[in-house]
Amino acid sequence: MSNALAIAHVTQALALLLASNVGPEFDEAVKVEPHKPPTEPPDHPTLNVFLYQVTPNTSLRNNDLPTRAADGTLLKRPAAALDLHFLISAYGDETKLVGQRLIGSVVRTLHEIPILPKDVVEQAGELPHLAGSDLAEAAQRVRFTPTVMDIDETSKLWGMLHQTPYALSVVYQAALVFIDGRETPAPAKPVERHTVRVLPFGAPGAPVPPGSPAEASRDGESEPVPAESGTSASAEGQARKALGKAPAKSVAKAPAKTSAKAPAKSAAKAPANAAAKTPARARKEAQSGKAAQSAKPARGAAKSTGAVPPSDASPGSTPAGGPEGAES
Repeated sequence: MSNALAIAHVTQALALLLASNVGPEFDEAVKVEPHKPPTEPPDHPTLNVFLYQVTPNTSLRNNDLPTRAADGTLLKRPAAALDLHFLISAYGDETKLVGQRLIGSVVRTLHEIPILPKDVVEQAGELPHLAGSDLAEAAQRVRFTPTVMDIDETSKLWGMLHQTPYALSVVYQAALVFIDGRETPAPAKPVERHTVRVLPFGAPGAPVPPGSPAEASRDGESEPVPAESGTSASAEGQARKALGKAPAKSVAKAPAKTSAKAPAKSAAKAPANAAAKTPARARKEAQSGKAAQSAKPARGAAKSTGAVPPSDASPGSTPAGGPEGAES
């Protein structure tokens, strides 16, 4: 964590980092200035480090809110997470392509050393206007990442620099910079006494395990049933219930099935048999009735003529037209 001088400290440290790595590649000294691009481009090799935008870090903007106790005492200091956007422009003799050579050195340096070294931060903190900065003690190190900008974004960026001609430049983002609050949180209370005791269960003064008979007798309650016995008792009770319900179900279901199905079968078969046998008997009775009716007229005709049907004649009898009839 760091105080409000962290933004200016990062800008100054970046300028020192470029000056110490880019300058040795040229025959003449390279001037690195931490301010916006000049309106009149200089002829000697110059690098301008310009902080043009400061934005909150989107991933950590809500992760570090102020924390207070119930009485309002500050327990955790709030901190703002920021991202810094730098425009690095190069100037020099165009006939010798000094600007392009400087930009190449800048890209190589920040790609080789993407994290701001601690010694450079300490060196920048020795300046009088950064004497109160505590960026060197911060746990979070600042990392530089190149930013891709198209023609429209570049024209907008240079357009807001009034009366400043365009120069070859690159854009880098520095993350992550924290700025702490000024209020100091209340320190935590120290531990006044250390007490460590190791006793086996059952020893005098040892804690009583929960659910034990000793705890139940101490509280005046009945002895609790152990988990295993309770499980077996419940299993036995379920078995008894199952045995008690089984005969009732069998007794209740068996008569119902026999009483319900047997009469139904007999009742269903009886009408069917009656309906099947009745027409046959009726036919037989009708045939016997017709035979009896046909036999009666035949017998009556035989009596009137005096002839006896062969069926009624006995072996010793004589026919009606015998000698007696002739004699009479």
